Amino acid sequence: MEAVSFNKGWYLIYTNSKQEKKVAGQLDKMKIQHYLPLVKIARQWSDRVKILDSPLFPSYLFVYLNQFKDYYLCLETQGALHFVRFSQKIARVADSVIGDLKIIVDAGEHIEVSFNVFQNGETVSITDGPLAGLKCEIIQYNKREMILVRIELLQRNLLLELPVNHLCKL
Repeated sequence: MEAVSFNKGWYLIYTNSKQEKKVAGQLDKMKIQHYLPLVKIARQWSDRVKILDSPLFPSYLFVYLNQFKDYYLCLETQGALHFVRFSQKIARVADSVIGDLKIIVDAGEHIEVSFNVFQNGETVSITDGPLAGLKCEIIQYNKREMILVRIELLQRNLLLELPVNHLCKL
């Protein structure tokens, strides 16, 4: 990161596998703002089913850098590997992406993360419920009508099921 072009904002750290929560805990102690979107998943053991909080994007953690020093502190965190880059520049994440992710995760709806590439569908706006205000696409996936929220930076798609009466054409 060049000192002359530092911009405050959200960035993305790539972590060692299954180290996202550990890195987040260390950032808490350093008072560095971060966001680790977690979703509830059911895991089957031989004797029981347990509900766990699992990262929505494994090995990724969003970090808000206020000053240049925060960049280096994050890299020194045990379990953090590097900041995500495009070409030679560190990828900055738009505030709106973080806001949209928070709305989706806080809504507690069933969320699927997909690496599949989807064709552009009809764009609609969500008008009701906790996701109101988000723009999304209507697609068909696994023979179900779903909405698609694209996270371009991570090359991931979030798939959700919503009632049709919560959607409005743009």
